[in-house]
Amino acid sequence: MKNNGHMLIIDDDIEACETMKSLISRMGHSCDMAHTLTSGLRMATEAEYDVIFLDVHLPDGNGLEILPNLMAQPEHPEVIILTGKGDPSGAELAIKGGVWDYLLKPSSVKEITLTLNRALKYRQEKTRKIGEEIIPLNHVIGTSQGIRASLRLTAKAARADTNVLITGETGTGKELFARTIHNNSKRADRRFVIVDCASLTETLVESTLFGHKKGAFTGALADHQGLFKLADGGTLFLDEIGEMPLSIQKAFLRVLQEKHFRPVGATREETSDFRLIAATNRDLDVMVAEKRFRSDLLFRIKTMHIRLPPLRSRKEDILPLINSRMEYLCNTFGFTEKKLAEDFLTTLNGYTWPGNVRELFNILERAMVDAGEEETLYSVHLARDLRIRVAKSQIKNITGSEAVLPANEPAGENVRKIGQIIFEDIVDSTLPPLKEFKSAVERIYLSELIRQCNGELSKILGISGLSRSHLYALLKKNNLRL
Repeated sequence: MKNNGHMLIIDDDIEACETMKSLISRMGHSCDMAHTLTSGLRMATEAEYDVIFLDVHLPDGNGLEILPNLMAQPEHPEVIILTGKGDPSGAELAIKGGVWDYLLKPSSVKEITLTLNRALKYRQEKTRKIGEEIIPLNHVIGTSQGIRASLRLTAKAARADTNVLITGETGTGKELFARTIHNNSKRADRRFVIVDCASLTETLVESTLFGHKKGAFTGALADHQGLFKLADGGTLFLDEIGEMPLSIQKAFLRVLQEKHFRPVGATREETSDFRLIAATNRDLDVMVAEKRFRSDLLFRIKTMHIRLPPLRSRKEDILPLINSRMEYLCNTFGFTEKKLAEDFLTTLNGYTWPGNVRELFNILERAMVDAGEEETLYSVHLARDLRIRVAKSQIKNITGSEAVLPANEPAGENVRKIGQIIFEDIVDSTLPPLKEFKSAVERIYLSELIRQCNGELSKILGISGLSRSHLYALLKKNNLRL
């Protein structure tokens, strides 16, 4: 890192800004200022800053609101929160958001100087280690800010030997990240043992995890090694730990704390030196508050926390993911290499991806099977229900009932795309007579219009541009009612 730091002050108190900027300049650093949340966020994303002083109370919002945006940057700045009011809850939120420190205004020159120097020293040491954090990606695809932030934490987790909690929606790749940590850790040459917590039952948990001795119970015809012992020296991956029954959590916590356990029917305890990685799509903090998950267990498993972003928040990664998966499918199953039509990518980018990367891969494989020997993947090769969802979403953009039409895309062009998707949905192969096609589209439009307007006549007439008599004639023709 350069010797002189680059700072940004986001504060609506102009006099305080000028005073702090003067102090920072005398320390040999450069400094910019912003007096609103909007301008501050814009400056923070357009330039690279080492430290950002962020006021909590700004004219256009709370400074804490932009913390996720700042922390999502590839080499995010250190953030020091400023506030003129004692706000314990604000301090808690700031610390949880990953800020460097929290200063009350007015702060003394000494406080500002010491805090800034500590932040810069930490940043300098952190920057030196960036080269050490590069690890093989092992099929983790993506260049978005969110996924890069997750990869940086993954690299740190691989070098450490602490417990790790990986959270994210279904299909975001939690097991893949867990394997990446294991494969790049000092335990890489030992086993990676998966425990499906959702399948654990009270009757089988002890035998499954602890193992058992021959004759310990009916059907125990031989000694059985449990998963704890199998993971000795390696990594124990608890998949969907949020599904672990509360009655089982206490027994597991003891093993996690002491690394001692006793197989069913055994007289002596055994030991296992395993590294724990847990994953869940649930909010464990909420479950703790609802007394459905033990707080002491959460404390143990959450030494490091890696959050995986949903695919809808990193759509720039969709094309690289598609290209990588297509190469895999072609090499593994002998599929013909495909080109991607613009409407194919447009449809995928318009989807919200509730199943995330897993859903993307399933949809892509289905499309390639459907395309057969054809050279290009078009929107028509995608599942019908997916195209319908995207079409409805784009219709909402036009009507403004639930979303706003993007300013850079003319309504006419959006209508053309929607028409094309609906057209493909109605006619996947042979064209019907024009009259039949128009009737089908008309009924789809009227049904969606009624749904979006909740049957309110004035809204329906305003959006459609129809007269009352014409509307009722169309409803009668299509056997529809408000």
